[in-house]
This record gives sequence, structure tokens and C-alpha cells, in this order.
Amino acid sequence: MLAQEKTYRLVPDFVATPRFCVAILDVLFKAGDWDGINDHIVLLSKRRAQLKQAVGAMVKEAMTFVDKAPNLEVKTKLIETLNDVTAGKIFVEVEKARLTRALAKIKEEAGLTNEAAEIMQEVAVETYGALSKHEKLFFIEEQVRLCLDKGDTVRAQILSRKINPRSFDEIEKKKNASVEHAEGYFEATDPTIPSVPELKLRYYQLMIRFHSHSDDYLEVCRCYQNVMECDGIKDDAAKCTAALKKVVWYVTLAANEPMQQSLLHSISKDTRLIDLPLHKQLTKQFTTKEIIHWDVLSGAFAAEMAHETDIFGDSKRGEKRRADLRQRVIEHNLLVIGAYYSRVTMTRLGELLCLPPDETEKHLSDLVVAKKVSAKIDRPGGVVDFKTKAQGADWLLNQWVGKIDKLLSTLDKANHLIHKEAMARKVSLE
Repeated sequence: MLAQEKTYRLVPDFVATPRFCVAILDVLFKAGDWDGINDHIVLLSKRRAQLKQAVGAMVKEAMTFVDKAPNLEVKTKLIETLNDVTAGKIFVEVEKARLTRALAKIKEEAGLTNEAAEIMQEVAVETYGALSKHEKLFFIEEQVRLCLDKGDTVRAQILSRKINPRSFDEIEKKKNASVEHAEGYFEATDPTIPSVPELKLRYYQLMIRFHSHSDDYLEVCRCYQNVMECDGIKDDAAKCTAALKKVVWYVTLAANEPMQQSLLHSISKDTRLIDLPLHKQLTKQFTTKEIIHWDVLSGAFAAEMAHETDIFGDSKRGEKRRADLRQRVIEHNLLVIGAYYSRVTMTRLGELLCLPPDETEKHLSDLVVAKKVSAKIDRPGGVVDFKTKAQGADWLLNQWVGKIDKLLSTLDKANHLIHKEAMARKVSLE
């Protein structure tokens, strides 16, 4: 058969050569010669003037042997051999991607997460033209997941940017419209891959993991909002309610800024909060210009905070988030006081915030530095002036121009009146 393969290869015969390559592997497989399979895959792929069609057919045939391997060692060796053969060959890029994923899965199941992540990162699947977009999304999600499991959040962020969230909806629209790819250009999607709606939900769950690591509460809130719109969540009342609770908590934990305020007000108007009176009360407190007492709030929501183990459950992270929530309460109170008071003593300000003088000054100073509040502290007098506004160079220049215009207008008017009076009295001004 090897002699016949050589004859047809040198002709070249594009039909017979792949058949002989596949037949050689089938003979070795039936004989149980797994070392022979590996050796002949390398041998046949490196033969002079070997046809692309023969290599492709041989790789596809060998891939069917992977799940039939007698043990994990043989299976791993066969996958590694196929990976070496397919490396750098565009016509078997789909097989290369699938073999890489299979090898990474074996490493991960063996507890070698770092090795699995490194294996997956070797393949830039977004450049593979023959791979369907559905399969590409799954592959990149696997890369992101393994990087998060490994603790490499920087690379996880880089890889996550390769996914456009709109791609999930675009694939679904094309699928519903029965739009098919050109035959022979895209390989059929691997049937073992989850559906597009499942991949969409999985993507936002990965983004929640990533943003939670850096405590970017506003982005986590947005991710949970998108989760609520995913299939399987929006139709399940229990899951949708659980996600809505997290949306409320994370938007409350987010630092005060225009985007956070806009999101907070829109969430507070959500009709689904009618079934969650405590969470509706929480959003109402932060959207109303009234002082919030931390002791009262922490007591009222203690049971809910204990129930949200994903947010406040972890000892270290939970304590930090409770501290962040208290910080949000203090920021809200200072903004409310700044809106109603022009001047207030430090003692009275501390009473309103329920804080000692040193801590009161610290929180006020932090807000002033962040330019969320405009105030000046008179330490000797113990007074805070909220009317003082820190103005920039543009504002000062505009004020100067306005005063110059007013001065010139006044001089022009005075000159006109002087000339008018001189003409009436017939007095010479010379």
C-alpha cells in the first residue's frame, strides 16, 4: 500500500492518494498498532510532493481514532502527533483548532490549568477563515475562562476584546433567516459546542468574573442586566429576580458618577422591582436627596446582604464590599448636604454623617479631590464652605473678557452722554 501510495502521489492522483493514506491508517487501527499510526501519520505527511488533499483526509481519519484510544496516554500522544502535523497548514486549520481544544481539555482534567491555558493561547482562532463564527466564539470563551482560572486577568481582558457581544445576535438572526455559508468555505460547526444563546450567557458570566476581580461594580451591573435578557433567564422568574437583585446591589456599590446616576435612576423605575420592596427601597434612598443613616440601612438589609453570598459572602471580599457600601452612603450624604448647605460647622457635619471629626474631614477631602463636591475647609474656624467653586482657566478667562466688555460699554455710554450734554449747553470740549 505504501508503494501504491507513492505511485499515485507522484502522478499525481488527487483521488487515489488520499484513499491509500486513509486505508493505511485503517489497517494499523484494526491491528491496534497505535505507535504505527503515529509514525505513519508523520511519515506520510512528510513524503516528497505530498498532496494537501491526502494530508487533510489522513488527519480527519485519525481524528476519529482519538475517542477510541485504549488509554489516556495513547490518546494524548495521538493528539500531539496530529497537532505537530497540522501546525502551519491552512487547509487543516479547523482540525488544528479542535485538536488544540481536545488537548487542553485533557490537561485541564488532569489539574494542569496553566498548561491548558498556554496550549489554548497558541492558536489565534480569530484568523481561521474556515472556522464558523459560532465555533470561534466558543474557542475564545474557552481561552478567557482558562486565563481566569489561571489568574491571568490581563490576558483574559485582551482575549475578551476579540468578542463583539453583537455577534451572538447576528448569528441568531442569520440562523433564523436560514442564511447558509458558501459550500466548502466554512466547515460545519462541531455539534458538541453549546448553542449560541448558551454561549451568550456564558460570555457575560465570564465578564462578571473578570470585572468582579477588579471590583468594577458598574460593569458587573451592566453584565447582569445583559444576563437578564438572555434566553433561559428572562423566561425564568426565579433566575431573573436573582439577577435583578444583583443589578441593584452592584449599581449601589458603584462610585457616584454621571453614568452611575443615570443607570441608578433607570433601574429604580424598573417595574419588576415591585416584587422586591426592599431593593426598591434601596434604590429610592439613593435617588432621593435625603440623608441615609448607615446604622439603619445596614440593619434593614442585613438579612439580604447575608443572603447574597456571591457579593458579600467571602470574608475578605465581603468586608471590602460592605466598606464600599458604607463609603457610597457617606458620599451620598455629603452630596445631599452640599446641595442644601452653603456653610456648616465641622461639628454639625460630623453629626449629620455620624462620623468623628477626623473621618469627616477625610471623606470630605476625598470628594473634593475627586471633584464631586466643591468645598473649602476653614480649620481654625471649624467651618466648611460649600459655595466656593473651583473654577478653571477657561472660566477665569471668560470672566475677564466679560468684565472688559462691560467696562468698554460703560466708557462708550459715558462718552456719548458727555458729548450730548456739551451740545445742549453749547460748550466746547477742547
